[in-house]
Amino acid sequence: MRLFFSRIIVAACLSGFAHAEVTRIEITERATFAAGNAFGPAGAYERLKGRMFIETDPANQANERIHDLQRAPRNARGMVESWTDFFLLKPVDATKGNGVLLYDVNNRGNMLALWTFNDGERTNDPKTEAHAGHGFLMKQGFSVLWCGWNGEVQADDTQRLLCGLPIATDNGKTITGKAHLEITSTEKVFSRAFSWSPWGIGAAFPSVSLDNADATLTMRPNRGADGIEVPRAEWAFGRWENDKLIPDATHVYVKEGLRPGWLYDLVYTAKEPRVTGLGLTAMRDCVAFFRHGDAKTNPLAGAVQKACVFGISQSGRVIHHFLYEGLNGDEQGRLVFDGALIHVAGSGKGMFNHRFRMSTEYGTQHEGHLSGSEFFPLAALPQTDPVTGESGDSLARSRKSGHTPRMLFTQTSTEYWSRAASLLHTDVEGKSDLTLPDDVRVYLVAGAQHLGKSDGTPGICQQPRNTLDDRGPVLRAMLMHLVEWVKNDQTPPPSRHPRLADQTLVTFDAWKSQFPKISGLNLPTHAYQPPRLDFGPRFQSEGIADIIPPKTGKPFQTLLPAVNADGNETSGIVLPEVAVPLGTYTGWNLRSPQVGAETMLSPLDGMFIPFAKTQAEREKTGDPRPSLEERYPTRAEYLSRLTNAAKKLQAEGFLLDEDVTRIVERASAK
Repeated sequence: MRLFFSRIIVAACLSGFAHAEVTRIEITERATFAAGNAFGPAGAYERLKGRMFIETDPANQANERIHDLQRAPRNARGMVESWTDFFLLKPVDATKGNGVLLYDVNNRGNMLALWTFNDGERTNDPKTEAHAGHGFLMKQGFSVLWCGWNGEVQADDTQRLLCGLPIATDNGKTITGKAHLEITSTEKVFSRAFSWSPWGIGAAFPSVSLDNADATLTMRPNRGADGIEVPRAEWAFGRWENDKLIPDATHVYVKEGLRPGWLYDLVYTAKEPRVTGLGLTAMRDCVAFFRHGDAKTNPLAGAVQKACVFGISQSGRVIHHFLYEGLNGDEQGRLVFDGALIHVAGSGKGMFNHRFRMSTEYGTQHEGHLSGSEFFPLAALPQTDPVTGESGDSLARSRKSGHTPRMLFTQTSTEYWSRAASLLHTDVEGKSDLTLPDDVRVYLVAGAQHLGKSDGTPGICQQPRNTLDDRGPVLRAMLMHLVEWVKNDQTPPPSRHPRLADQTLVTFDAWKSQFPKISGLNLPTHAYQPPRLDFGPRFQSEGIADIIPPKTGKPFQTLLPAVNADGNETSGIVLPEVAVPLGTYTGWNLRSPQVGAETMLSPLDGMFIPFAKTQAEREKTGDPRPSLEERYPTRAEYLSRLTNAAKKLQAEGFLLDEDVTRIVERASAK
C-alpha cells in the first residue's frame, strides 16, 4: 500500500492560538512505513518528518528553571524562539493504536527505540521492513515520536535529529567565560575536537581567540595523578589534517600527540553560550503538541490517552534531569509524561541546563570525573548529605508541581561499576538501603553490560566483551508494565536490585574476595566513586560555573552487586543465560594496553569468560569454576534447566512469552 506522498512541505501556523508553545509545524515528508505492511490490530503505519518552531515565554513559571532564558533574544511578542526536528511513526488510522505515545529521547541525535524494542536495524530515518524489525512497537499499537533537544548535535550523513537554540547575550554583547574540557583518546592522534565521541562530534563552545593566552593544557595518566602542564608552545587551538595544522577555535592540537589513555584538561575562555535548557522545553512542547493539539494541525489529535518517555544512557540521564528541573508540566500546566522508562543511566543527570558545559560529558571510573554528571540529590526521595549538609530530592520540583510520572529505572552491572547506580537506592555514604517511593522502581539486570549484547570481540578491552542479550527482552517487558501502570493502575513487579540488608550489595573489597581467581584475568583496582564537586555559588541557581575546573571533595560511596563462586551476580533480574550459565558474565572489563590506562575499566563494556568444556581442561588451567561437563551431564538437562529459568522469569513478570521462546530457541541452536 503506497497511499502517501513524500518530499512535500505542509506548513501550519499556530501563532493565533493562545498559549501556543509550538507556533508552526512543517511536515517535509509523509510516507508509508515498512512497505505498508499491516501490524496486527493497528494496521499499517506511516512516517512523518519535519520541523517545529517554538516560542518560549520567559515570564511563564513553567520556564523559570531554564538558565540564561532571560538573556536570550526575543521577538516582537517578547518570546524566545527555537526550533526542533521531529519524526513520528503512527498507525495510518491513529485511532487504531493503543492510545499511548512513546517518546524516545534521542541519544546525540540518534534514534534508539526501534533498535531496542523491535530488534530493528539502527537508523535515523526508519523506512523499511529491516528498520521495523519484528515490529513489536507497531504490533502493540504505539505511536513513536522523536525530536531534537541537543543543541550540540551537528548535521551529518546519518540524519541525526537537530535542534536550533538561541545564543545568550549580555544586553546584546557577547558573553564569555571560563570553560573546562577533558580530552582523551584511545589512539595516538595529534588533535581532537573539544567534544568528540564515537557517536559524533558535538558543537563545542569556541575559544574567544586562537591565541587565548590564559588558556592552559595539563596531562595526567589518570585522575588521581598530578597534572603535567603542556607548555603553551607545544599545543594550539587547531586540528591536524593532511600533515598540516589548521587553526580551529573548537579543536586542540598537541605537538607530540595525545598519549593513548591519558587525560588532558583544557581550561580556556569560551564564548557564545547556547540557552541549553531550551532543549529540554523543546521535548516538553513537542510532546505536548502531539498530545493536546487540535485536529486542524495535529495528526494524532484525539488518539493519545497517555504519553511515556524512554531513554538509554545519556538519554536516560536527560529524563532524570528533565524531572529534576520540574519540566513535566507545559506552559498551560498540563501533564506531559505519565510514565518514564530510564535505561542504563546510573544515578546521573547531567549538564543539560548549564552555561559553557557539554551534555556529552559524563563520569566513569577512568574518565569524566569533573563532568558533574552525578550531583546531589541523586535519589528520588528526600535525603541529606552528611558531608555538605545539603538536603534534597531529585524529584522535588516535579512533586511540588504535581507532575511526577511513574518511573522505572533499569540498570546493568556496568552502571554499578562505572555509573554509580547504587546511589539510586542507598544513602550517599553507602551505609543503608533507601525505601523507594511507590511511584519508582529500580531493577538490575544481573551480569549485563551497558548497551547489551556485543559481538564477543575484545574491542578496546583485555577480554572478550559481554554477549548477554538483555536489552530487548527486559525492556519489552518493562515497557508493557509501564503502560499497564499508567493506563490501568496495574503496578509492576517490586524493585529488584542488590541490597545491603541481604548482603547482595557489597563494597569493592568484599566483591574482590568473592570473585573467582581465573588464570590470566586481571581484576579492577576500584569502581567509580563520583567526587563531590564545587563549581561555585551560582552553579545550581543560575547554571554558571565560577570555579573552573571545579574543586573536588570527598567522593560519594558506591557499592557493587555481590557475586557467587562463578563470578556471576546473584541479585536483580537474573536472565536464564546467567541463572544457567555457560560462563561468567560481568559488567566490567579492563582497557587493553594498546589503548592506554590498562589498569582502568573500559567505560561501558563488560565481558564473558566461558567455562572450560571438561574437567580435565579446567584442572589444567587451574580454573576454580566447574566445567560444562560437570554442570550439565547432557544437553537435554541444560536446555530443561534454562527453559525452567525462562518460564520462572516470565511468571514473575520480567520476560514476555515471545522472549521466552526466543531465548529457548537460541539456546537450542547452539
